[in-house]
Amino acid sequence: MPPTSSSLPRDTRLIALIVASAFFMQTLDSAILTTSLPQMAQTFGVRPVEMSVAITVYLLCNAALIPASAWLAERFGARMVLAGAIALFTAASVACALAPTLVTFVLARAVQGSAGALMMPVGRMVVLRQAEKRHLLEATALITWPGLIGPVIGPVLGGAITAWLNWRWNFWINLPIGLLGFWLVRRHVPDVRAAEPGSFDHVGALWSGVALVLIMFGLEIASQQASWAWPLALVGGGLGAGVQAWRHLHRHPRPLLNLAVFRVPTFAVCSLSAGTCSRVAIAATPFLLPLLFQVGFGWSAATSGGLVMAYFAGNLAMKSVTTPLLRRFGFRSVLVVNGVALGLSVMACGLLGPLTPWPLLLALLVAAGLTRSMQFTSLNTLSFADLEDRLRGTAATISSMLHPINAMLGTALAAALLNGAMAIDGRSQLLLADFRWAFLVCGALGVLGGLSYLRLHPQAGHEVSGRSAPT
Repeated sequence: MPPTSSSLPRDTRLIALIVASAFFMQTLDSAILTTSLPQMAQTFGVRPVEMSVAITVYLLCNAALIPASAWLAERFGARMVLAGAIALFTAASVACALAPTLVTFVLARAVQGSAGALMMPVGRMVVLRQAEKRHLLEATALITWPGLIGPVIGPVLGGAITAWLNWRWNFWINLPIGLLGFWLVRRHVPDVRAAEPGSFDHVGALWSGVALVLIMFGLEIASQQASWAWPLALVGGGLGAGVQAWRHLHRHPRPLLNLAVFRVPTFAVCSLSAGTCSRVAIAATPFLLPLLFQVGFGWSAATSGGLVMAYFAGNLAMKSVTTPLLRRFGFRSVLVVNGVALGLSVMACGLLGPLTPWPLLLALLVAAGLTRSMQFTSLNTLSFADLEDRLRGTAATISSMLHPINAMLGTALAAALLNGAMAIDGRSQLLLADFRWAFLVCGALGVLGGLSYLRLHPQAGHEVSGRSAPT
């Protein structure tokens, strides 16, 4: 019988915190950039719309290298790869801060994206292999918080730094974090590697990278414009490359990515199908809320930022009760009930108006943040709960591939719903009613995802949650 409680060993906790700090630097860097684009465009003497290339090149370089991350860690050692990635990311951040022209800035962002492709999957693989199953819940909770906090506080922090200092300081803050992270990784992270990593699967890497790049690029374009010809063509091409990658990986004797992970029900459900629905709803909400407050309600950016912080507070508040709830009720019950609550809270945001009482508005934002945090942590933990040690490296890589796709899919869906509502009426301006439909559809996906977890076994992940299985 698994224990009903566990205390994360000190060494494992330290490693998880080191990895989490590296993730936080990466997610924060990506999130704060969007608020600084107008000022950066002015510095480089270009139009603000041209600065989108800085985001796109990061995403594409990141996507191209993620599939190879697990093999590199197994071949050269996780400590060396993770430390090298942090050092390269930090150096590229300094280059971004010093960039005199847009060309040099974009090149530095390309290096940043390439380094970031190794940080998340390799760091997660180290934690997954270091933590015993009974400690997996606490370890995953620690490395999950950057994905929850960075996208929420990034725009607020980036706006403040740009307004009070200079946009270049958004990159300088990575220097002390990166130097400390590099030292800590070299000192404390174990040198995890495979005894026989095998030869590199070039064909698998090529097809997987092409599929990820095309899908990410298509979704990125879809989130920024109303035309769907190019996005559909790119995503279609990416899906075609994905099919080729799937066929190759199935046939190869030692594939780059071991697709046996999808035969594990908990990983398949949490990474695809139900997990995708939940993560799309989660990703769409932070995109829609600032637009609702500023465009729909006509409120200032400062007011919008303050309300988004209330949403962020809900994320943090749930951290202290996530583990006890999962130990008490188990993963399936929590994912079902909380998933439905997540979807309903997103739908309820569509009912808000400029005259909504502030106590009710704040309560709803905090509730939405609470359910978002619970679902995100539960999904990320259960995905790896039933995997054998030999599959955890591949699982970490595949999860790192799917995470940005789901996040961009949520943004693209929300943008498509808003653009579609305007196109139907032939308008060029958003109305409050447009947001209602967007929140309704995205929330409905969240509800659908919650109900889909009923397919899981009642005792799914019980070894990790510590909840006793029936005798």
